[in-house]
Amino acid sequence: METAKAKKRIVVKVGTSTLTHEGGKLNFRSFDRLSRVLADIHNTGYDIILVSSGAIAVGAGKLLMKEKPQELSLKQAAAAVGQCELMHLYDKFFGEYGQIVAQILLTGDDVQSPEIKQNLINTFNALLNLGIIPIVNENDSVSYAEIETHTEEHKIFGDNDTLSAVVAVLCKAEKLVLLSDIDGLFDENPCDNPDACLIREVREIDEKIKAIAGGAGSSRGTGGMITKLQAAEMAMNNGIDMIIANGNHPELLYDIVDGRPVGTLFAGKAEV
Repeated sequence: METAKAKKRIVVKVGTSTLTHEGGKLNFRSFDRLSRVLADIHNTGYDIILVSSGAIAVGAGKLLMKEKPQELSLKQAAAAVGQCELMHLYDKFFGEYGQIVAQILLTGDDVQSPEIKQNLINTFNALLNLGIIPIVNENDSVSYAEIETHTEEHKIFGDNDTLSAVVAVLCKAEKLVLLSDIDGLFDENPCDNPDACLIREVREIDEKIKAIAGGAGSSRGTGGMITKLQAAEMAMNNGIDMIIANGNHPELLYDIVDGRPVGTLFAGKAEV
C-alpha cells in the first residue's frame, strides 16, 4: 500500500455561493464542472479531498423554506436533509466521470482527541489509497460551531475555510485551494472600489494584511476574508501552500496544480 506522501495531494474547498444560484437554488452546472475537473486532475495522479459547504442552503431549498432558517434546530434539520442531497449530487456527478466518493463528517471534538484524530488520518489514507475522493463537511446536525457563528464558546472550525485547513494538515496536503466568489485577496474591497488591485502572493500575514480583511461573505455562506486568512495561517505554518481562487472557474485548478499563478497564493513556510 502507498504511503501518505506517495502521491501529490490537494484539498479543495468549495463554498455555498459556488454551489447555488443567487436565489438559493442549486447550480447544477457548478456541480458538474467541479466534478469533471477534479475527476480529471485525480486521473493525472493527484489525491483529491473535497471540503464542501452547502448543506443548510441545499436543505432549506429542498424543504421549500422561503429563506435561510434562523432557529438553531431548523438549521440543523436543514443541514441533515441537505447533506443527503449534497452527497447524492456528488455521487451522481463524480460517478459520471468514473470516480467513487465517500462522505466524512467532522466536529471539533474529532480533531481535539488524539485517538480519534489518528483514526481520521488512517481513514483518509485508506480512502485515498483506494482511489476514492473523500468529501468532507462539518457535521452541522450535531455541531453548532459553524451555523451559530455568534457563539464563541467551543468554536473550533467556525466555518469550512478553517475546516479545510485542518483537513489539509491532517492529510499532509501539498496545496489547499479555497474556491470562493471572488478572485482572491485585494488591497481594498473590490465591491466598493473597482480599481482595487489583486494581491498575487502573500508570504507573511501581518497586521496590514489582516486590516484588509472585511466581514462575512455572501448571504448564502458563513465565511469571509477573515476566516480565509485564519485558514491561510494554519496552512502556511504547516508548510502548505494555500490559494484563493474564483469558484466560478473551476478550470483554474489545472493552472494551480501546474504551478501557474492564479488568484492569491499564501506561500507555505519551508520546514527548518
